[in-house]
Amino acid sequence: MKVVVNGRPLIALSLIDRLQLLPRLFDEIFIPPTVYREVAIQGGDRPGREAILTRTGAIVQAPAGTSSIEPLLLGLDAGEFEVILLSRELQGDWVLIDERLGRRVALSLGLPVKGSLGLLLAAVGADLMTRQEARESVSELLKNGIRLSSQLIRMFESELERL
Repeated sequence: MKVVVNGRPLIALSLIDRLQLLPRLFDEIFIPPTVYREVAIQGGDRPGREAILTRTGAIVQAPAGTSSIEPLLLGLDAGEFEVILLSRELQGDWVLIDERLGRRVALSLGLPVKGSLGLLLAAVGADLMTRQEARESVSELLKNGIRLSSQLIRMFESELERL
């Protein structure tokens, strides 16, 4: 399976020491150059920034072009723009993106979208972590300043119970 990952999920996973889930769930992990620069190079002293490539085996790859979907992407930051373009070009199995606008645009283009919490659910479904570990991971995200709406957390809990 192939995934293209945006910055916020990388940051979230590194904050809770769960970057290793990416290579355990996906055969190929792609990060656009803009996202890599934002997270790994300009990330300052953010925990886990050096581990993004070493612990995930991610490939930094730029999209080949801007394509005809460019007008739809107005309002996205450069990283989200590249993630969506690259995922379309590579025909990725997942686009891992947390930002609401980026998710909406990706979904409108027919891309399969998951976020950080969706990745945790997939890890539980693949027996890579327990339900309790997933709940603890969400608590750690909140403690580390990652904003999650109460509605999103309720949806996560509901999906978690179905697994």
